[in-house]
Amino acid sequence: MDYIPHGREDIRQMLEALEISSVDDLYPDIPGKIRAGGYGIAGGISEQEVRGTLEKFAGMNASVRTLKSYAGGGAYEHFIPAIIDDICSKPEFYTAYTPYQPEASQGILQSIYEYQSMICELTGTDVSNASLYDGATAAAEAALISVNKYDGGVVAVSSAVNPMYRRVIETYLRSSPCRVEIVEHTEGVTDISRIGKHLSGKLVSFIFQSPNFFGCIEDVKSLSDCIHDKGALSIAVANPLSLGVLEAPGRNGADIVVGEGQPLGIPLCFGGPYLGFIGVKKELMRKLPGRIIGRTLDKDGKEGFVMTLQAREQHIRREKATSNICSNQALMALRAAVYMAYMGKEGMKKVGALNICNSHYLAEQIEKTGKAALKFRKPFFNEFVVEFKKDTAEVLRLFEKEKILPGIQVGEAGRNSLLCCVTETKTKGDMDKYADVVSKL
Repeated sequence: MDYIPHGREDIRQMLEALEISSVDDLYPDIPGKIRAGGYGIAGGISEQEVRGTLEKFAGMNASVRTLKSYAGGGAYEHFIPAIIDDICSKPEFYTAYTPYQPEASQGILQSIYEYQSMICELTGTDVSNASLYDGATAAAEAALISVNKYDGGVVAVSSAVNPMYRRVIETYLRSSPCRVEIVEHTEGVTDISRIGKHLSGKLVSFIFQSPNFFGCIEDVKSLSDCIHDKGALSIAVANPLSLGVLEAPGRNGADIVVGEGQPLGIPLCFGGPYLGFIGVKKELMRKLPGRIIGRTLDKDGKEGFVMTLQAREQHIRREKATSNICSNQALMALRAAVYMAYMGKEGMKKVGALNICNSHYLAEQIEKTGKAALKFRKPFFNEFVVEFKKDTAEVLRLFEKEKILPGIQVGEAGRNSLLCCVTETKTKGDMDKYADVVSKL
């Protein structure tokens, strides 16, 4: 908020109504040492001077503009063509709300329909909904679909799935008749031999990720075949950008495909808002959460778009609802649709290939230094785990001096390991600089 109109008397009255003594009392859960203070701004200075002082402080923050970031783990730095912001900033899209009146909302309804169609094409599924909040909630909603299909049992999750996703899945299913149980990976990929074994009940569904949290590409077809042999649903978490070069999970046997749509033209934005996508086989269509936009003909034979299925409790009887998901990320879905339409099949393929080439080049250069090596010897897309000979804290300190964020720490992979991500935004010079820093360890 750029302008706050409340004077001292207004603030006093609001605090009195809330029965608190100061604004600080609104934030008791935030430790005092990390709360924003007065920034050393003297009283009585002009608005222009305040703005200049705050901009100076803001310039001290590190960002992807001031450092080279190789962090991934679910949020990725990608190049976003200017056309994405231009189209998505148009008022008719930027201010559009839930399209309850189709006759007045054909534009936004069509954009969502196009988004759904492209997600189906990308994932190899039959039906997609109008989008979800983020990848983690999409994975949890997929788990709920399998819970709603069965009376009880076990939702098994590979330990190679993003740990944040695993925590959200466990939270969603805490009160369900199904239990969440983790199946350990072997050398960075899901161990097929462990699927269905040592579980406390019947396997309802199995959730895996490809490329997984460690960057390794899973054998989706073999996993899905094994899961189906156990009478369960196969749920795949996917990086949508990788599907420009990898076979769609839905065409390799996955019943449900979910993931984080942030790589599709959505900036990092300090963690959100992002976009969760979900696609399912036709037989699971009525289990989808949220809403589905459909294409139809009006009485005059003209094409029109409407909300076809709305399985949320606001629209139908609560006991018939599949989820209490409240809305969809329409603006983020629009960005993804514009990105995919602009890039096209060949563009998506080229970006995916660049991610593979760049990440493999850096991995090779790192290993040539003799100071670090890949933790897992499996095919990967744009992420890989590096195991350093030196302690991770020392590694991070050295990279910090060079204004480089070398990756994120992954405790599951070992004490001295970093998950490194390389996208199309990195040049050969950037990657050579990274390897040069490693050589100095």
